Amino acid sequence: MWNFRRQFARSLLLLSHHNNSSSRTFPTVICSTQFIYQHVNPSISSNGFSIKPYGFPIFFSSSTYTRVGNSDSDEPDEKELENDSERLVPSKDSIKKTELERETGLIMEIIKRPGRSCIALRNNLEKCGVATSPELVVEVLSQVRNDWELAYTFFLWAGNQPDYAHFLRQYHSMIGILGKMRRFDTAWTLIDEMKRGGKNGGESMVTPHTLLIMIRRYCAVHDVGKAINTFYAYKQFNFEVNINSFQDLLSALCRYKNVKEAESLMLCNKDVYPLTTKSFNIILNGWCNIICSPREGKRIWWEMNNRGIHRDVISYSTIITCFSKSSETKEVIKIFDELIASDINPDRKVYNAVIHSLAKSGLVVKARNLMKSMEEKGISPNSITYNSLIMPLCKAQRSTDAREVLDEMLQRGLLPTVRTYHAFFQASRTAEEALLILKKMNVMGCCPNHDTYAMLIRKFSRWGELENVSKIWNEMISNGLDPDRSSYVARIHGLFLNGMLEEAYKYHVEMKAKDLLPEPEIEERLDEWMKIKCSNS
Repeated sequence: MWNFRRQFARSLLLLSHHNNSSSRTFPTVICSTQFIYQHVNPSISSNGFSIKPYGFPIFFSSSTYTRVGNSDSDEPDEKELENDSERLVPSKDSIKKTELERETGLIMEIIKRPGRSCIALRNNLEKCGVATSPELVVEVLSQVRNDWELAYTFFLWAGNQPDYAHFLRQYHSMIGILGKMRRFDTAWTLIDEMKRGGKNGGESMVTPHTLLIMIRRYCAVHDVGKAINTFYAYKQFNFEVNINSFQDLLSALCRYKNVKEAESLMLCNKDVYPLTTKSFNIILNGWCNIICSPREGKRIWWEMNNRGIHRDVISYSTIITCFSKSSETKEVIKIFDELIASDINPDRKVYNAVIHSLAKSGLVVKARNLMKSMEEKGISPNSITYNSLIMPLCKAQRSTDAREVLDEMLQRGLLPTVRTYHAFFQASRTAEEALLILKKMNVMGCCPNHDTYAMLIRKFSRWGELENVSKIWNEMISNGLDPDRSSYVARIHGLFLNGMLEEAYKYHVEMKAKDLLPEPEIEERLDEWMKIKCSNS
């Protein structure tokens, strides 16, 4: 495998040399780790880490509603429906979008052809006649983000086109893909290129966010040492190193479950970066909502008290959400009462967490009363508030009650979100019901995501609806969602459970070819099956 990777890398390098003479050739694809250490100054002590200072569904409802957006949403990924007038009269932007979709489709058709080689792919791209644009590059990279080889081949080709040069967003997209697939040396090569001003030279294009992408990618693979090393690179790139950048590092560590290391890092550097409410909130959120450990969350909660660190509304929201997830309703009520008695006003997020906890415990009437109290205090419920009621009701198979809540939600002009539909998917009992929900979800303009499709693949596989599984899989791809790890695991597991080992093995090989990590138990069983098959042939 590694020999193949090296050969592939050399081929990419050759491609970069087959460009116009006016275009600068790209540097070596697989380089040593020398570059990173030219910019990084590790300082990891044996006793810990230290950093040296630098100086649901509408079709069940009969109600009408107004199509309005949620102006104060806690979910940044919520989709708003376009106005009818916007759909009837094509704007310049919509025409431009249609053209972009057409060009992206042409590129994706070439990229997805089976039996490709990198040289053949480059030649086919040269013949496609599509003019490269920043928007096109970002869109294509987004669709092939789970296949770094395809993404990088396209990225190199696009960068070599005349009258085009990658900008910051394109570099960041590619670096994120490479980091996700653990191609860190190649990612640092791109950062080196950015430092030299990109294709056309000039001032460095590297920003603090460039390095933060690398920090997050290292944290994702639990390479804490290199994440901290990259933090040092801020100074080497002449970026200001302050409490905000340090908190970005803590957030990245916690986001990918390196919470113990993040806590140690925060405490070991308290003399350089003073302990603050925000820093403690990052660690508290790590233990409470990433690791989901109420015990550790309590410990940090009292640590803040013992150190005299002020607990704000975010602190309360975090600990309440943690106890809500672990179904410790008494603790939720206790801390909420403590918050009400303090001089801190609870925000919508706190109310949503408490409402969800009460509904999950079957205390729906109390949850409803709290929603009324919330409104009396001038805080209007949003989609998440209603999801906080709908999700526990669906889980308890109280679909009629959930639809009543949805009806009220729609009457308020609030649109269902992906989470709303997921709740009703989980409560669905037949394939027909699930497909109806999916159809209406699409009609409403609420785009299904990878989690939606993975959930449906698992459901249909359990029901033995393999034909529908194939339809779902193909719809996911046609909607521009390249299968990710969860999609492959659900697909392979479903085929395996239904005795379709040949098909399961085919997807298993395809998954590994994309550098996606298989589920160990299924991988072991499939490998055993293949050995037996080979020995019997």
